[in-house]
Amino acid sequence: MTAAGADGLDAIRKSPSEAVLGFDFDGTLAPIVADPAAARAHPGAASALARLAPRVGALVIVTGRPAAVAVEYGGLDGIDGLVVLGQYGLERWESGVLTVPEPPPGVAEARAKLPGVLEAAGAPPETFIEDKGQALAVHTRRCAEPEVALERLRSILAALAERTGLTVEPGRLVLELRPHGMDKGVALRSFIADRGTRPSAVLFAGDDLGDLAAFDAVDSLRAEGVPGVLVCSVSAEVTALAERADLVVDGPAGVVDFLGTLLDPAS
Repeated sequence: MTAAGADGLDAIRKSPSEAVLGFDFDGTLAPIVADPAAARAHPGAASALARLAPRVGALVIVTGRPAAVAVEYGGLDGIDGLVVLGQYGLERWESGVLTVPEPPPGVAEARAKLPGVLEAAGAPPETFIEDKGQALAVHTRRCAEPEVALERLRSILAALAERTGLTVEPGRLVLELRPHGMDKGVALRSFIADRGTRPSAVLFAGDDLGDLAAFDAVDSLRAEGVPGVLVCSVSAEVTALAERADLVVDGPAGVVDFLGTLLDPAS
């Protein structure tokens, strides 16, 4: 644990009712699997979050998945006070109510063109598209050489994104085409600002490149005097977060273990 992280953790434990705890979903609360539709939260994740929810100021999941999918796959529906910001903050689920804006027209255009673009690029047949409604993710995890396949598609998908007014978000063996202007850092800062009160501390736990923006948000809050904690759910596929984190834990199981002692370190 870094000194800054220890200060943030102390601040959370001293004033948990004013703290904001944020989490990514895939790779952080749920193990990464070959088929995104088969992903489910770690068996202890929902209960760990449910124990924390009534004791902290705010509990928020910020994910690239549609909010309703994260709620379903995480078994999160019964957790009072939990907010899920899906599609990098474009969607919001709270107390069973889902708010979903209309996707920008570029998403529909990219959806129509993407299969042909992949075919023309000679993408391996194991490459698959995950349609998130507000975004489109191209996965190479099932390919024989997933890293090679991903690199082959990187510039081609960047060109498609430019033509359709979208942006490309890289991740763990995935490239996602999504609208400009939203990332996990913007979502986290907006969520905190909308609460209208300065938090006693902010924690964010993530595992992938898309979580770096949330790490940046916590760092910017630290610069403004709000203690913060950066937690990395470590993987062999992405190391950038571990280099930035105050605390590195061993995947979703490590995150769940950490949550169990977050407010009760002796337990």
